[in-house]
Amino acid sequence: MSVQASALNFNSSLATVGNWRSRVLALFLMVAIAGIFWVDSRYPALLKRYHAGTQLKATGALTFGTVYQVDRSMPLATRVWRTTINWLDANRIGMTFSFLFGPAALTFLAMLRRRFRSRYLNTLFGAAAGVPLAVCSNCIAPIARGLFASGMSVESVLATMFASPALNVVVLAMTFALFPVSIALIKLATVLFLIFVFAPAVASRQKLQETAIPCPIEIPSAETWPQAAAGVARSFAKSFWYVARVALPLMILAAILGALVVELLPPQALVAQVTIGGILLVALVAAFLPVPMAFDVAIAYIAMTKGVPLPYVVTILCTLGIISVYSLSVVGKSLSWRVAAAAYATVAVLGTIAGVLTRMFL
Repeated sequence: MSVQASALNFNSSLATVGNWRSRVLALFLMVAIAGIFWVDSRYPALLKRYHAGTQLKATGALTFGTVYQVDRSMPLATRVWRTTINWLDANRIGMTFSFLFGPAALTFLAMLRRRFRSRYLNTLFGAAAGVPLAVCSNCIAPIARGLFASGMSVESVLATMFASPALNVVVLAMTFALFPVSIALIKLATVLFLIFVFAPAVASRQKLQETAIPCPIEIPSAETWPQAAAGVARSFAKSFWYVARVALPLMILAAILGALVVELLPPQALVAQVTIGGILLVALVAAFLPVPMAFDVAIAYIAMTKGVPLPYVVTILCTLGIISVYSLSVVGKSLSWRVAAAAYATVAVLGTIAGVLTRMFL
């Protein structure tokens, strides 16, 4: 597996001896970006959805709201571009955060170069970092690219990606409030499997180059506050370009592909008789679609209230929103396409198993 971050051409010897002023400024930058996003946007939006309870609504094919109305009578091309614009609009705040926070995290964490020797401690660290981030499987992708380039372990990056959209306390509260406990526990079990079984198992199979990923900060042995500020600003700009040059084009492509797939689905696809093949197909499609935070819970609940068979509902709940074509494409470009394919297959299999178990016992 090639380590893409080597293209940054950073000086690794400075990663462990960096001046404390640069570290303080980089930490402040990262915390400030996260704090503004959490307080001004993310948690108020999540709490609003939580308090909506059974009145949750989703008016778009991939989004809670819409800029352009989409009608099945429209030509496919019109529906696709309108759904694409709706998706980009719905994700504008989260993506702005991720394209700023990812480089900020890369700038700060690359100065520390810290990871545990135990894969399971690394996994636990990644999960703990992902839970409060509160970004969807799409917005976590640029952040994950930055985390990987900073020297974070593969298992930590994957755990962060899975935990952020699925283990957030508000999303979990919504899940247990809207669904029977048995269904909510099935959902939680699949997420925990991905984090604590899949992530370390995949990481153990990766033959990473032992050469350390260089640090993005070039810090002189002695520096003043103005010099530290200038250095962090230069490093942030480098980090931003490293993240954006791959993640931004893939974001546009993912929006178009997601819109195309969802608009090609027949309107009555989920009201057919439940079959194992149907459950597998639902899992494959749901794991592909790029949806916003908590959209999986909302759509699964709405589907349940509309009479969609419970196995399909559980499959959607366990596959939609944990990964997406966007996050998988960024994983492929930044880590390994084999890891991306394994993640997609594992989520689809877990969703299929959850649906089959629901059909048999619930």
